[in-house]
Amino acid sequence: MASTSQSHDGRDGLSSTLDTDIQVITRARDTSGIPPAQDAFDSAGALLTTIRDPMFNKQEYIDLGRLCAGVCKALDRGSKGRRLDEVSPVALEAIGELTTTVATIQREIVKLGKRNAASQVLHAKNDKDSIAAWSRDLNRILHIFNTELAIMLVADGHRNTSTGQGGAIEQHRTTQASVSLGESPPPPPRACFGRDQLVEEILGLAENLEPVALIGAGGIGKTSIALAVLHHDRVKDRFGDNRRFIRCDRFPASYPHFLARISQVIGAGVENPEDLTPLRPFLGSREMILFLDNAESILDPQGRDFREIYAAVEELSRFENICLGITSRITTVPPHCKRPVVPTLSVESACEIFYAIYTDGGRSDVIGDLVRQLDFHALSITLLATTAAQNVWDYDRLAREWDARRVQVLQTPGKESLAATIELSLNSPTFHQLVPPSEPHQPDPRSKFHRLAASPAFSKFIPSPILHKLVPSPIPCEIPPSARELLEVVAFFPQGIDEKNLDWLFPTTSNRREIFDKFCILSLTHRSHGFITMLAPIRDYLCPLNPESSPLLCATRDRYFTRLSVHLNPNQPSFREAEWIKWEDINVEHLLNVFISIDLSACEVWDACHNFMDHLVWHKPRHTLLGPKIEGLPDGHRSKAECLLRLSTLFGRIGNPAEEKRLLIHTLTLEREKGDDVRVARTLGFLCDVNRRLGLYTEGIRQVEEASEIHKGCRDTINQAQCLKQLAWLLHDDKQLNAAESAASRAVNLIPEKGQEFLLCTSHHVLGEIYRRKGKKEKAIDHYETALQIASRFNWQNLLFWIHYAMAELFSSKGESGNANTRIQQAKSHVVDNAYELGRAMVFQAELWFKQGRLEEARSEGLAALEIFERLRAAKDARGCRKLLQKIEQAIESQSIPDIPDSSA
Repeated sequence: MASTSQSHDGRDGLSSTLDTDIQVITRARDTSGIPPAQDAFDSAGALLTTIRDPMFNKQEYIDLGRLCAGVCKALDRGSKGRRLDEVSPVALEAIGELTTTVATIQREIVKLGKRNAASQVLHAKNDKDSIAAWSRDLNRILHIFNTELAIMLVADGHRNTSTGQGGAIEQHRTTQASVSLGESPPPPPRACFGRDQLVEEILGLAENLEPVALIGAGGIGKTSIALAVLHHDRVKDRFGDNRRFIRCDRFPASYPHFLARISQVIGAGVENPEDLTPLRPFLGSREMILFLDNAESILDPQGRDFREIYAAVEELSRFENICLGITSRITTVPPHCKRPVVPTLSVESACEIFYAIYTDGGRSDVIGDLVRQLDFHALSITLLATTAAQNVWDYDRLAREWDARRVQVLQTPGKESLAATIELSLNSPTFHQLVPPSEPHQPDPRSKFHRLAASPAFSKFIPSPILHKLVPSPIPCEIPPSARELLEVVAFFPQGIDEKNLDWLFPTTSNRREIFDKFCILSLTHRSHGFITMLAPIRDYLCPLNPESSPLLCATRDRYFTRLSVHLNPNQPSFREAEWIKWEDINVEHLLNVFISIDLSACEVWDACHNFMDHLVWHKPRHTLLGPKIEGLPDGHRSKAECLLRLSTLFGRIGNPAEEKRLLIHTLTLEREKGDDVRVARTLGFLCDVNRRLGLYTEGIRQVEEASEIHKGCRDTINQAQCLKQLAWLLHDDKQLNAAESAASRAVNLIPEKGQEFLLCTSHHVLGEIYRRKGKKEKAIDHYETALQIASRFNWQNLLFWIHYAMAELFSSKGESGNANTRIQQAKSHVVDNAYELGRAMVFQAELWFKQGRLEEARSEGLAALEIFERLRAAKDARGCRKLLQKIEQAIESQSIPDIPDSSA
């Protein structure tokens, strides 16, 4: 009962407050002699009456009502006692906008009240966003009224001078005296860490009176840099009191207000100038440095008075006695402005920003990690430090809060937040002109099969009459995404969006390139190594909290999945096209990791996962963070065996055969349980390869023979040839050279010349190795050259590497060090994104130079190889490399060259 009573009393108190506001507005309406103002008061009274309804007695609605009442009070002060012809055109325009805005808000609130309870809960967040947008509109109009009121009061004082009214005359004189002095800039920042070099560059430009523009995303420190320059001793000595600073976001973005503000700040004393003409004598009379801060608010190309304001700013930049400085988020600045790059902060400077605010915790690696995650963004670091200090968090608590809430932590109790800074850019006229807002996404009610049947790819396989029955109605055109949705997709991907991919990622957005150019103009994104990306704090803010709730992101995911689904056959053109993964592997890995985490049972995601690893195997072998998630799948999951197989192959390509074998044994167990002989044979083939590399030849031979019998029973000659080739390698390594030669020759005879060039190439490669071990140099070279011809025709870099490597071993064993050096250099030239292969070649090169007495070069090459093997956790190769380095060090100390075994052994 107590809580109910308190709630009732609180509601009555809020209603009473609104009653008072409604009475004030009613009196203002009755006393106003300006019809447009009377209409505005009527609209405001209707809005407050609606909000007074108990249904809307929530704090956010009450705040909106009080704000509306405040705007009306400002309107009342500005219009009371005046005739219609005494109100400025700007004020009249604002009155009309107020009437329209308030009436629209009132209609929307009435609509909200008609929703049922469930719908109200569902749309609670959208309601708060709408109220916030309405509040911004009312705040903007309030700002206009306050500015216009100040201008009218000055005009009143001027009129009173001529009529002899002493009090008003004195007031006007006071105003004139204060204006004539101009305005001093705000105080300098307490510290401007890591910007000394940039400040020095701007000081040089200022001393030469050259215009300068600092352009970049909100919060990177442009204003602090400008103020540091204005308060620098060299600028004080040069310009004295003629150092001016105008916050362009503090007045309406109109040409009259811009001119009035310039006149006031520089102390020209010209009231309501219509252009720069009356200000030119004052502007040209003295040297001056003038900074226009947050100039994006007046230089937005879609702004109402952009042309006039831009022309005025451009003229200011041409005064020979004025150094014009601009800070802006957009790139539309006069063409002759120098644009020094605002560089990324160093980690040391970023940490100093934090420690200057949070002084009680000492130094910690935790802070270094956090500022890196914030992309060294000055405002974000400041907000994080302020939040930590005011909440008295230690570093562990701060790290936990950041991991849990990310950008939500970047809001201080004083309501300064990163969100407000980003939303300022998103509310710019240019941004709103990019793409009209789309309607809410409506899911297609038809079944997945009907949607598939309607796709162009599927229609090729189904006769038209059947297809028409499957698709009873045409598919509605896809709605173009809004500009914010496009930004959300950029924010989702760690690398951003590859600019070359805009066409296939966003096919329904006709002006996509222009839109992404505008994103960069607005400093919401930037270009980096061919990608359109954004600062980490902006990315955190814009990234969808629930990726599945974003239709555009889901469509982007599906396009990536389709792109991954191509079969990677080295004989097909799609193999070369799949090299795109080299540049987007981080994006794809993140995409898979997120959607796997959302739904562990989603088979289409796991299909894309093993396709992704296939791409890595062929084009960018490396560790992947998806490994633990694959192994964590239940054994009964239909995708586990396939994903384990691809993961094992990936470990093999980075030189970890022990891990490769462990995963393959698990895969084989799963395939045997399923009873799929073909997949069992395939897994046995992979196992025999890894056992060969581990030196377990007998086990490998037994496995490949079992696989061969399965393929023989299926009459699969190509896979029989593959097994024979694998058997030849095993027998070769086990020094059963005659049996190896027989197996490899039988494999070559089974392989057709067309369509199986890769298998044919690798079979000639193994024959070359067999003849090399037999000491038949010419036969070995013949087979190597045949393999090289095929590999060169298809540009198979990996095969070219190993064939040249084998030929280097052949020449080295024959004492032909010059030919060996040539071949190992050629092998290294074919290493593409495979650190393990590069490490092997470097070890071989180190051995060659060691034999030739080039000890320092051998040591340098060996150390580089050891670093690679340790990074890849290739323990066996690292041990061999350390032994070689030990011998090199001994030789350097004793100046002798001991014998080392040939690498071909």
